[in-house]
This record gives sequence, C-alpha cells and structure tokens, in this order.
Amino acid sequence: MKTRILVVDDDERNLLAITEVLGGIAEVVTATSGREALRALLKGDFAVILLDVFMPGMDGYETASLIRAREQTARIPIIFLSAVNKETEHLMRGYAMGAVDYVFKPVDPLVLTSKVGVFVDLYEMRRQIEEKSRAEQELRDAKYQAELERLRIEQELEASRKRQAAIIQSLPILLYMEPHESDTRLPDFVSGDFEAMTGFTYSDITANPGLWQERLHEEDRDRVLAALRDRPVQGRWSIEYRWCCANGEYKHFHDQAVLIRHDDERAEFAGSLTDVSERRTLESRLVQAQKMEAIGQLTGGIAHDFNNLLAAVLGGLHILQRRVEFGANEQKIVDQMRRASEQGAELVRRMMAFARKQDLSPASVDPQQLCTSVAGLVEHTLGGTIEIDWRCGMMNSNLFVDQSQLELALLNLILNARDAMPGGGRVTIGIDEVASEADGSDPLVRIRVSDHGHGIPADHIDKIVEPFFTTKEAGKGTGLGLSMVAGFVQQSGGRFTIDSVIEEGTTVEILLPATPQPVADRPVEPDATGKDISVRSVLLVDDDEAVRTVLGEQLREMGLSVDCAADGAEALQHLSLGKRFDLLLTDFAMPGMNGIETIRQASEQRPDMRAALMTGYADEESTAAARASLTILRKPISPAELRKVLG
Repeated sequence: MKTRILVVDDDERNLLAITEVLGGIAEVVTATSGREALRALLKGDFAVILLDVFMPGMDGYETASLIRAREQTARIPIIFLSAVNKETEHLMRGYAMGAVDYVFKPVDPLVLTSKVGVFVDLYEMRRQIEEKSRAEQELRDAKYQAELERLRIEQELEASRKRQAAIIQSLPILLYMEPHESDTRLPDFVSGDFEAMTGFTYSDITANPGLWQERLHEEDRDRVLAALRDRPVQGRWSIEYRWCCANGEYKHFHDQAVLIRHDDERAEFAGSLTDVSERRTLESRLVQAQKMEAIGQLTGGIAHDFNNLLAAVLGGLHILQRRVEFGANEQKIVDQMRRASEQGAELVRRMMAFARKQDLSPASVDPQQLCTSVAGLVEHTLGGTIEIDWRCGMMNSNLFVDQSQLELALLNLILNARDAMPGGGRVTIGIDEVASEADGSDPLVRIRVSDHGHGIPADHIDKIVEPFFTTKEAGKGTGLGLSMVAGFVQQSGGRFTIDSVIEEGTTVEILLPATPQPVADRPVEPDATGKDISVRSVLLVDDDEAVRTVLGEQLREMGLSVDCAADGAEALQHLSLGKRFDLLLTDFAMPGMNGIETIRQASEQRPDMRAALMTGYADEESTAAARASLTILRKPISPAELRKVLG
C-alpha cells in the first residue's frame, strides 16, 4: 500500500499546490479543517501531517493537541504551515504542541519536498522493519505451531491406524492387493477378518488357489469369470456375486479393484471385498413388500368385481332351483355349478387373506380347544399314511385371533405337510407360550407345524408365500394356501417364518398375540330359514345390472315389493316421489355417490326407513366407518343372510 501524507489547510489553492509538489513521493490526502483532518485520521495511518496554523473554527494548535492526545496518532510527525508569526514565541508554541518542524508560506517546493521526503522515508523504513519483525515472529510462531501440529498428527495418525485396523477387523470388508495377471485369484496381501467373513483362513486360500472359483454360485460363475478375464484390459472391475462360505451359506459379495502401476513398472490390483448380504436381503424385502402391496391393491379390485359376478351366479342358481324341477342329471350339473361358485367365493376370501384385507373378528381362543377342533377337521382327509403328533400343553394365556381363520390356516399347513410326504409320515404340531422378543412382558403363543418331507429349495423360500406360486404339479394346488396363512398372521399382528432343508423337512412357525381373558361362550345363531319377514318393500341400489336383476328376483320371491336403482342419485329420486320403503339395501362401491353417502342422504328424507349396506370388497377399511351403525352384507349373499336382514 502506498505511503500517505495528510495536508490540512482551509485554502483550496494551497492544498492544490502542495498536492502537486508532494504527489510524486506519496499519496496526498487533503482536509480543509481540523475536524475533517481528525475524521481522515480515523480511516488510516499517515507518514506525516502538514498542518496550517491559522484556520477558522479549530486552528492548527488545537488540532495538533487533539492528534497528540489520541494514542493511535500521537506518534505521527506534524509540520506546521504558516504565512505569519515567525516570532520565537509562536514557534515555541508550535513545537510545544508536538510539531517537528515549521514551514513558512510561500512554500519552497524543494525545501518542502526534502523535509517531507525524510519523514516518508523514515515511515517506510519503520514499516518495513515492523513488517520484517512481524514476519519473523510469525515464522517463529508458525514453526513452533508446525512442530506441535507434527507431534499431534503423529499421535493422531498412530491412534487412527489402530482405530482403522480395529474397524476393518470388525467390518464385513476385506482389503487386498493382487497381481496384475494371474491364472488363479491369490492375493499377496489381505487386511480384515478373512476367516470371520468367509469361514476360511488365508492359509486355506494359499493351499488351494482354485478355491475362490470353485465356490462361486453356479448362476454367477460365467459372468464373474468373464469380467475377471477383462479386468487386466479394463484396468478396473466392480461386480457382485454369490459365494459359498465354509458353512455352506451363500453370501453376496461386492468385489471391486483398480490397477495401480508402480515406478519400477510393477502393476497390481488394489481392491476391496464387501459383504453386502444384509443390504441385498433388505432390498429383496423392500421389493417383496412393494410387490405384495401392488398385488394386494389389485386383489381388492378383483374381489369387488368377482364377488358381484358370484352374487349373480349363486343368486340365479338359487332362484332356478326353487322355480324349476330338474332331472337327476340336470340337478347334478346345477349342484356342480353352485359348488364351483362357492369355491370361487372361497378363492376370493383366500386372496383377501393374502392381501391382509379380510374381515377378522379376534377373540380369546383356547389352544386345547383349537387342537381338538382342527383334529376333527383333518381326521378324514389325511388318509391312513399320515400321523399327526399334537403337542399342546397347558398354558396361562389364550390366543387372541379369529378362530375360524386360524383353523383354516392350520388346515392349509397340515395339508401342505401331507402333500410333502406322499409316501406317508408324521406331522408334528406344537403349541406353546413364549415371551415377546421386544421386552419380554407381553406373552405370545407359538404354533409350529413340522414335517419330514422333501423340503423347499432355498431359492423358493422367499417366493413360497407369494400368491399363485406353487411347487405342486399343475392342477394340484392354487398357490394361495401359504399366502393366505402369511396374510392372516400378519393381519393378526403376528409373525410367520419358514425353515426348510431339502430331503429333511419343513417347519412353519407362527407367533400370534396372546390374552389372559377366558374364552367367551359362543352365541347360538338362530335359524333364519323360517323366520318371519317384517320388511314388505325394498329399495335395491346396485350399479351392477346382474346383481340388481338376480337379487331383486330373490326378494320378490320372498313376497316383497322391490324397486331398483342403478346408483345413489337414482335412489334419492325414487324417495322423492313419495313411495314408502321399509328397507334401503344399497351397494357400497358405486360411481358418483357411494352406499354410505346414499344412506345418509336417504335418512334425511326418510328417518324411519331401515338401511343395510352390501359390499363386494372383503376388507374392513372400506366400510369401517359404517360398521357400528349399519348392517353390512358381504357378497355373495346367502339366502339365510338375506332373510336375516329382512326380519
């Protein structure tokens, strides 16, 4: 930065002249008053101040006194400028105020330049000395700090080496150095817990250089070996593969390396081998969950349409059987049609169980009674070659589940176990009480179904609970049994696991919520077949024409007056005409206005009219809000259920 001089004079002409004279040796800053000079001094340092003695307001003596009184400016040399008062008295006063010299006007340019130049040179020399001293001190400080930093870094580096060694030993990762070109994979250096990660020691690898290739998964071997052959050309590689560890378990490894060339023309690959099995498992579970959610949503829509079709078919068959007298062969065909339709309804229920959208009614279930009831169900279906070993001891807690769905789930598991042992065998079913894995406070009931059949391949375990996936021959399984069981268990708040070994057997374990509550007595359902019907007129609302036609005929066959509407808006129009209806029977899912909204608006017009809701969906979520106040009928509706709601 250029050295600066402050010139203070109330005469602009003097300022201009002095600036011209001194501009060559320093940067000249001018001020026309003492106050302006003091403000300039607040903004920076100056080599010398040229100060006019006589100025209006604050004269030169007073300005000099204030400059000397301020610590930051006290040492700046002051040269007084004066056109008069050359007497000794005035000169002494100026020196007393801190002046180092006097220059009288008119100013001799040579004299002024010479005097000012001395102070400029002194200022610059002092600044250079200060800067040098400061630089030397900074250098000494920096050297001292560098030495401290070097010692600190050495200590941290040593600690870091120890930490990294410990971390590498604990992480599922190996670091290795491997020759550039080699017929077999045999690294020169391996860092990490090789044995914990693979089950083999490094000496096992050196003793058998072909071990790595031999234990590659069959499906990955060709792809990995092809990439390995290209590695010297590409100078790098990054690949994932499955590798069989010493315990026979396949792990997913991410193997990556880059080529490093040394000054002595040697080349080798520096790489890392990472166990990504857990990540792959989580990714697989996420994909599975997304797939299951998508299938569940699709299943819900299919169930609605399928139940409407079944409602029309079963209702139509019921009407035909009441109105037409069939011959033996024709009656056999009709019975087969009804049985097929009922099986279709059961298939829908299984699909919704898989999708975890079925209607569950959990209650306290005695495990002993469960064993007895399921044993009765399967007694005549297993044949003489299958033996069931029931192991159901006394427990302090009961199951808290939907009993009928649990019985169906157990039946499916037992039948699967039977099919896995075509030559016969024993199915072991154990029920016991275990503590919750979370905190041990909440008990769980564990049900284990084990067989000694042919087992399930490892690559099928994750797929076995998917809907429509089956290992059975065509025509011998729907692929919905295990998916229904898994869906029921998850919807009940439990856990479902499968453990299987080829040619040794399979064990399915179910953990379900428990309750200390005793088993409630089951209410006896009255027979609605001969029950009197109190309803005389029905407004039937459904957007499916087949359902309206068949269900309307069923109601008319019972002696009822029936009006039909295709949607909620049309139903409200019927009510606006003034006709009286005892019952509004409406579908839930309809375009425009759903069944719940239709009932709400209809109740505003006819508050004394009863209402019931039909739904083709098998889930609770769609009609949960209406369950407390409305009767809900699930399609297909049996004649007994229909007669019950009309009572």
